[in-house]
Amino acid sequence: MKKLMMGVALSAFGASGAWAADEVKLQLKWVTQAQFGGYYVAKDKGFYEEEGLDVTILPGGPDIAPPQVMAGGGADVMVDWLPSALAAREKGLPIVNIAQPFKSSGMMLTCLKESGVSSPDDFKGKTLGVWFGGNEYPFLSWMATLGLPTGGGADGVEVLKQGFNVDPLLQKQAACISTMTYNEYWQVIDAGITPEELVTFKYEDQGVATLEDGLYVLEENLADPAFEDKMVRFVRASMKGWKYAEENPDEAAMIVLDNDETGAQTEIHQKRMMGEIAKLTAGSNGTLDPADFDRTVATLMGGGSDPVISKVPEGAWTHQITDKALQ
Repeated sequence: MKKLMMGVALSAFGASGAWAADEVKLQLKWVTQAQFGGYYVAKDKGFYEEEGLDVTILPGGPDIAPPQVMAGGGADVMVDWLPSALAAREKGLPIVNIAQPFKSSGMMLTCLKESGVSSPDDFKGKTLGVWFGGNEYPFLSWMATLGLPTGGGADGVEVLKQGFNVDPLLQKQAACISTMTYNEYWQVIDAGITPEELVTFKYEDQGVATLEDGLYVLEENLADPAFEDKMVRFVRASMKGWKYAEENPDEAAMIVLDNDETGAQTEIHQKRMMGEIAKLTAGSNGTLDPADFDRTVATLMGGGSDPVISKVPEGAWTHQITDKALQ
């Protein structure tokens, strides 16, 4: 037995004489930006290293669907919105929320005041820009709650499949477009439109907010003690990174910029974004609040004749990881 234990220890020992770190691949929902600042901070500050982890952060993009990456074995853990994750789970991909760094939703519709929209009652007959790829679910549920068909016509709304930009609003192709409080809204402002020329509707304020930017893994992996231990350490270090980012938003933004290999981000935008993101992670220690989960489910099932999910999901979240990571 003594020889066996020694052999295991030696196998974990690297050529440099240091313990080999456990590898973790994290798939982001979008490109490198302050939306994911906590993870970059955790890596930069050595929080992952302190937990014996070698974390690779994989940026997302318009052609990358995190659930598909997970299904193909390309990542150990992913960042996704709960509506997208629950829709994927109902379709057969057994993904589970293991932590929820974001407490609040940053999603909203931003409208040109000149379009005549001053309240949700004015959506009827208008063209609204909507992101797809899993981001459309909260919108579709909201429209169902309002009793507005999304197939166009005078009694419904025309849905414009929006790219990840604000062009439809700037070019007046849509009365309203999808924006995030920390990103696209500011792109509209930077384009020269003043806040006074806009009307915004935050999903939080409309009672249809859903959970965003949670951490998800494949359910079957949670039965593996080694994987569980790795995720406990990953979540603990990640939340340490998020709280550091909340307290030091400008420094966190610069860390994000240092990791942006595309060079597409700017300092002013990332600092502004990090400040807004800190408002969304505030109040969360990483543990999913069951009441927030239930609210999301109720919103998704309130989709009229074509709800996002058809039944209340079971086993879609767990405190298995956070109970150990945050004790």
